[in-house]
Amino acid sequence: MEKKLVYDIHERPKFGQMLIFAFQQLLAIMAATIAVPAIIGNGMSASAALFGAGIGTIVYQLFTKFRSPVFLGSSFAFIGSMSAAFAGAASASLGYLGLIIGATFAGLVYVVIALIVKFVGVNWINKLMPAAVIGPTVALIGLSLAGAAVKDVFSYGPVDDNGSFIMSGFSWVSLICALVTLFVVILVSTYGKKMTKLIPFIIGVLAGYGVGLVFTIIGYATGNDALKIIDFAPFQALTANGVGIETFLSVPEFSFVKALDGVKEFDVSYLATVAVAYVPVALVVFAEHIADHKNLSSIIDKDLLEDPGLHRTLLGDGVGSFAGAFFGGCPNTTYGESVGCVAITRNASVATITTTAILAILISFVSPFVAFLDSIPGCVMGGVCITLYGFIAVSGMKMIQKVNLEDNANLFTVSVILITGIGGMAMKIGKVTITAIACSLILGIIVNIVLHRKKEN
Repeated sequence: MEKKLVYDIHERPKFGQMLIFAFQQLLAIMAATIAVPAIIGNGMSASAALFGAGIGTIVYQLFTKFRSPVFLGSSFAFIGSMSAAFAGAASASLGYLGLIIGATFAGLVYVVIALIVKFVGVNWINKLMPAAVIGPTVALIGLSLAGAAVKDVFSYGPVDDNGSFIMSGFSWVSLICALVTLFVVILVSTYGKKMTKLIPFIIGVLAGYGVGLVFTIIGYATGNDALKIIDFAPFQALTANGVGIETFLSVPEFSFVKALDGVKEFDVSYLATVAVAYVPVALVVFAEHIADHKNLSSIIDKDLLEDPGLHRTLLGDGVGSFAGAFFGGCPNTTYGESVGCVAITRNASVATITTTAILAILISFVSPFVAFLDSIPGCVMGGVCITLYGFIAVSGMKMIQKVNLEDNANLFTVSVILITGIGGMAMKIGKVTITAIACSLILGIIVNIVLHRKKEN
């Protein structure tokens, strides 16, 4: 029988191989990690977010005693909370202080839940969220990202009046680069030998980037802007003020430095604004935390809620989120892209994840490398994300396979979660947005409890 994992949790690849595996993990999480500060704006630094993700991941690994192969990156769930922190601030400096305070509130929510779990145990979690609830929720996490992956595939091309990309002209260049990346990842992962089979994303990204570079060179040679798919602006920015130390090395603009000037503007009313924006979201993300760890548990055949324990993963996630926000402004969360990378490569080595975190920290200071990562076309990352998000969805479907759908209680629970989640049944209560995944999960839990309690009676 073939070994399910090439590298188990406590196994350590050779140093050279581990660096390559770590770079692959970095590519998998990089796009989403630096996307959050780009969305929020207000001068937030992508390199600082990358640094914060690395620090947050190391914090998580320390709390989980290096027993959980998870990378923490910038959380999309807190985008509304972060925007509220800036919107309610009198200045950008106070907004940055709000980011740190908000992450502290979110971390405290995790700490409180972790303490409850420590003394009560996790059996109530398993009863509250059995496979009939977790399975479709995990599937939804992958399916909900499908639109983002396809949007990335057509991230370069003409748009219509509605902002949708038109499948004509140079948008085909975007599609070609994405498909080259996608098929190289698929073929290498399926038919690759030894080392190559373990690094399909690196090979796929390099192949897609190479095709994009060819188009770009032809575009410059012929004066056809439509073919210039790779943006060299990040490299040009390195020498905008001449060649100096900052061309090669630069210190990220950390959030805590920007927040210092905001201390004198702080007042209690602003504290309440930040608390209301962050605490409810933290409660919602708690459910997604469980779903991610249940999913990873099914991949590595080890229940992470038992070992290292849900209380440890929660503490790691909570304190790691604070660390990420302190340096990069973004609360962190366990990344589905990282889980997908583990599933596809079958490399669950925690040493690889830790090396990825260290690499993220170091790279955030290396200007040319940050520029290279910024220059990777969105369509290339779209080709990668089709496989990553697809594996998350399939992992959830595998959990559903174990559910007895002949039982109407299970059947209706799964049905309600899938339809409300895919349908996008999100809710907004005041300044707090409850995502479609969170809404469908909550509704699924209620349906499951009602139907099973009725059966027991």
